[in-house]
Amino acid sequence: QVSLTESGGGLVQAGGSLRVSCVTSGGTFVDSAVGWFRQALGKEREYVAVLSWNGRDTRYSDSVKGRFTISTNDAKNIVYLQMNNLKPEDSAVYYCAAGTVFSTTSHRYPYWGQGTQVIVSS
Repeated sequence: QVSLTESGGGLVQAGGSLRVSCVTSGGTFVDSAVGWFRQALGKEREYVAVLSWNGRDTRYSDSVKGRFTISTNDAKNIVYLQMNNLKPEDSAVYYCAAGTVFSTTSHRYPYWGQGTQVIVSS
């Protein structure tokens, strides 16, 4: 049973930083991919960043490039999203996703966490 559990969301002022984490269990994602997606109220879910577990491929959406960094721990069972210089438009529920295909498209990921709320105040 694959499980993904996010944590680390919260309230932060614009310009601040936050790191969200996703603990994965029950699956082997070697040579597969993990990603962060987000969904703001009233909007569709969008991709933020994706990373292949072997570390060879990383992609960021244009809206977060240069501000956010996706990474994993050495054991490759936790994926992080470091968010710097946060903006009010970054406010959303952030979801961790995992799968066997490296993609920026959400429907290619069969495993999802429950999400963690990030609110950026102006």
